[in-house]
Amino acid sequence: MSPAGRFDDYGKPLPVEGGLRARSTRGAIGQSWWSRRFVEVLESFALGSRLTRGRAYARRGQVLRLDVSPGEVTAEVQGSRPKPYPVRIGLAAYPEEVWRRIEAQLAGQAFFSARLLAGDLPAELEGVFAEAGAPLFPARVGELAQRCGCPDFAVPCKHLAATFYLLAEAFDADPFQLLHWRGRSRADLLARLRALRGAHPADVPPDIASGVPSDIASGVPAVDVPPGADPAVVVPPGPDPAVVGTPAGPAAATPVLGAARVLAGLPSVEPDEELARFWLAPTPLPDRPPTLATGPELLLRQLGPPGAGIGGPGLAERLRRAYREFGRGEAASPGEFGRGEAASPGEFGRGEAGPER
Repeated sequence: MSPAGRFDDYGKPLPVEGGLRARSTRGAIGQSWWSRRFVEVLESFALGSRLTRGRAYARRGQVLRLDVSPGEVTAEVQGSRPKPYPVRIGLAAYPEEVWRRIEAQLAGQAFFSARLLAGDLPAELEGVFAEAGAPLFPARVGELAQRCGCPDFAVPCKHLAATFYLLAEAFDADPFQLLHWRGRSRADLLARLRALRGAHPADVPPDIASGVPSDIASGVPAVDVPPGADPAVVVPPGPDPAVVGTPAGPAAATPVLGAARVLAGLPSVEPDEELARFWLAPTPLPDRPPTLATGPELLLRQLGPPGAGIGGPGLAERLRRAYREFGRGEAASPGEFGRGEAASPGEFGRGEAGPER
């Protein structure tokens, strides 16, 4: 085909029914951290302006098919020609030995195992891949093998860009697609994690022993898990209890993984002893600070005489006698206040005390 013939059929893309349409109708594409991170990595390769051209294609539903397999992503994008353009995006899948090393590190921490088994990718996962020397995302644009059957010389073209955007949304829907692209399917990864979480240390192949974290390969022997038992807890064979001085039997059970391994070395405490000490202070309380001996009417002296609206000097005197009685621990009887110690109606009439009516 002549160079001019390559562009004879350029124009608006043909409409598509039933195509893969981006869920995002405006703004950025990608909701989860891993899909946003994927788009950020692509834009860091100075592909931002080129990627933008494919955003309309992705939202218009021009992508007919999108498949993710180890090492490559294939798609078909409808352009202006009757026949859809084949698209391929290659990314190196990690070999088996690298994945076994990564899986051993993930299984060594309950946090990663729990999140992955729940169908989620924690943000710290990218660091685990980096420590294993196998970055989760491409580090250079050269790591992406981009091919499209369209006559556009630009890489990426709008068909590749539309595939990138829909791939990011595919990672939103199923984060394990990203790991599958790198060479490990969801079923194989989770099965491997379950096996490592309850495996005998001797079952871990020697080629990944160096990648097993310290809380797995700590040198603590383990035994086979009996049928029906919790695979997270086994009874390791240890030295003779008579020599070491530690009890044998169920009390010596040590979890292979998890925080209990850290707490295993702490001395055991009987429950009855703990209950008896429950209401005791963990540390001795300090002595009560000394108090200043003051008269019961100290507050009255600090406040000064009350105003005429609330009783005047007569109210202060009556309160002083009441505070003295309270200070002696004996309450004055009503008769004592009735013998002239309480205000008479005449006193209220003279404005010394009395409520307003």
